[in-house]
Amino acid sequence: QVQLVESGGGLVQAGGSLRLSCAASGRHFSNYVMGWFRQAPGKGREFVAAINGKGDSTDYADSMKGRFTISRDNAKNTVYLQMNSLKPEDTAVYYCTADAFMGRHYYDYWGKGTQVTVSS
Repeated sequence: QVQLVESGGGLVQAGGSLRLSCAASGRHFSNYVMGWFRQAPGKGREFVAAINGKGDSTDYADSMKGRFTISRDNAKNTVYLQMNSLKPEDTAVYYCTADAFMGRHYYDYWGKGTQVTVSS
């Protein structure tokens, strides 16, 4: 069991940057694959990025490659999402997630989400 709390969302202008953080509580954080998903208004939840337990393997949705970077600090039980060159279409609620397996499936554990709004 793992509990996830996101932070770092907010309002930013197009072209700007934000860094999301996700603090995890519970045991064996490094055993979990960590992921970020997002949900824009009126749309379904969308995979953003994932990172394996060791932090040496990552996966990104095509539209985020080169703009977003996922990382983790296992000593701090925290995963990050650095978002650069933000676009209005990146506006969404961003969810931190955890699962036993790497992939783009619906992960087992979810935080409550943090709102990111990108103005044009």
